[in-house]
Amino acid sequence: MAKHQFQTEVNQLLHLMIHSLYSNKEIFLRELISNASDALDKLKYLTLTDEKYKELKFDPRIEISFDSDKKTLTIKDSGIGMNQEDLVEHLGTIAKSGTKSFVEKLTGDAKKDSNLIGQFGVGFYASYMVADKVEVITKKAGENEAYSWISDGKGEYEIASASRDEQGTTIILHLNDEGKEYSSRWGVKSVIEKYSNHIPYPIFMEFKEKEYDDKGEEKGEVQKREQANAATALWKLSKSDIKEQEYNDFYKTISHDNEDPMLCVHTKAEGTLEYTTLFYVPKKAPMDLYRVDYKAGVKLYVKRVFITDEEKELLPTYLRFVRGIIDSEDLPLNVSREILQQNRILANIKSASVKKILSELKKLSKDSEKYAEFIKEYNRPLKEGLYQDFTNKEELLELVRFKSNKVDGWVSLAEYKDRMKADQKAIYYITGENENNLKNSPLLEAYKTKDIEVLIMADEIDEIVIPSIGSYKETELKSVNRTDTADDLKSEKDETAAKEIEETLKKMKEILGEDVKDVKASVRLSDSPSCLVVDQNDPTAQMAHMFRAMGQEMPKTLPILEINPTHPIVLKLKTMEDKELFEDVTRLLFEQAMLLDGAILKNPSEFAKRLNSILSKAI
Repeated sequence: MAKHQFQTEVNQLLHLMIHSLYSNKEIFLRELISNASDALDKLKYLTLTDEKYKELKFDPRIEISFDSDKKTLTIKDSGIGMNQEDLVEHLGTIAKSGTKSFVEKLTGDAKKDSNLIGQFGVGFYASYMVADKVEVITKKAGENEAYSWISDGKGEYEIASASRDEQGTTIILHLNDEGKEYSSRWGVKSVIEKYSNHIPYPIFMEFKEKEYDDKGEEKGEVQKREQANAATALWKLSKSDIKEQEYNDFYKTISHDNEDPMLCVHTKAEGTLEYTTLFYVPKKAPMDLYRVDYKAGVKLYVKRVFITDEEKELLPTYLRFVRGIIDSEDLPLNVSREILQQNRILANIKSASVKKILSELKKLSKDSEKYAEFIKEYNRPLKEGLYQDFTNKEELLELVRFKSNKVDGWVSLAEYKDRMKADQKAIYYITGENENNLKNSPLLEAYKTKDIEVLIMADEIDEIVIPSIGSYKETELKSVNRTDTADDLKSEKDETAAKEIEETLKKMKEILGEDVKDVKASVRLSDSPSCLVVDQNDPTAQMAHMFRAMGQEMPKTLPILEINPTHPIVLKLKTMEDKELFEDVTRLLFEQAMLLDGAILKNPSEFAKRLNSILSKAI
């Protein structure tokens, strides 16, 4: 018998299971039955498509038995089983993406952590909410050796050779005081009916029942066996035959979430293509939403036979938060992954599914409160869609939301357009890293003065996505971070004021040299003396920072310093003869603009020295 150490993250998760999360402990059974169903799915597929497994006897079932005296609960399946390597990989480590960030988010507060657990999915480890010790006896299909895995969940597990007649896995839970209620028929049956009724394989319960004669006198106990679930694929049933609670329970089974979904979309298509889809939007974004190695959330079936849950192309990447099922009647059972990616049938199902999901999200958007919850979780992925999915660009433009300098909460492009002034030339927006800083940016001063709304875009993806949109319903989108946008605000008065400081601007440009691309008179400033903008075709500082963070070098670009020609400081610069003071003020105006733009000063000590010099002269 060989001893092994659990992976660090597993230890932390097990500690949480054992000490904190008893409030929803019944989910352990849902998780174990779900795992058994997945194992049966995988073997069923192999027996239909792989010559090596076609002769294998496959009698798909899940069997549950219990012993009240020994306080044990046993879950047995006839699925694909595991070998020694599988046991180490699946039960000794958490290979799931986002594990580290999940563990880092654990707070020690049982209620908060319970919600996090729901987002992450706990699988097999949920057993330790109700058991002091767990034994696993398993044999992989097509192999001769069987193995046992035993652990009390306290840092170590043991693997040894074992015996088992057929392929599959048996899990024996040695129940603790928290779990003793699950060593009886009724404690288990209620959980199966609640969470696992629509597992598509029969779940049999084996139990002892007292038998009585005609006079009502006890004769003894007899062993009985009954099927505890309906064993019908929920997605194949008619919508009118499914209750909302059944939809919710099925979602929890396939997603391992503890919360009900935000949205459920069930579609049955008949005609040229026959398929059924059942999609859900979780209330909370999956932990791995922004990881490259995110886990696909949609399972593909063909005629109710599970094919894969690892294909990320079943829906576009911007809808990777969607969970659910696609079941096609037209695909061949032995369809390979390579064929899947180029398959016309699947491409048509994917296209129709995307349109249906976006259509349901549009309906959801009519409820502003619910849609605000959706946007809080999924606004950024929808923005990715604007960049990736040209076919559905118009629908996505109606669904994305932005912050605004004029109203609280989220704003749609349609709402912005309805509020536009009669003579307004464009939809204006500002990009940057901090919403509060952007709302108070000097770049917005003239727009505020003229009562023009500006959309606040503090999501780093906005820098890439929004310029690609171009226009919304024939109205151009313009960034106020860029120099030529202010031309829309220009008047003859501004041109006159600019001419009056031409010489001052020239001197400032000479002082700043290669730190700036140009120094210009501004028409966008009313209160502040200076601000930074970028040339129309240059990347902003935030975009350059974002690309560098991704390991991509950007060509060096310089900002344009805009000066307010009517500001008292600038008016004094016009007549200033002290060259040293002129240089200090010029550099301070530039550095102040940099700070307001969220940039980091190259030489903070020089900035402090200049500031102190000016302050001492003022005092």
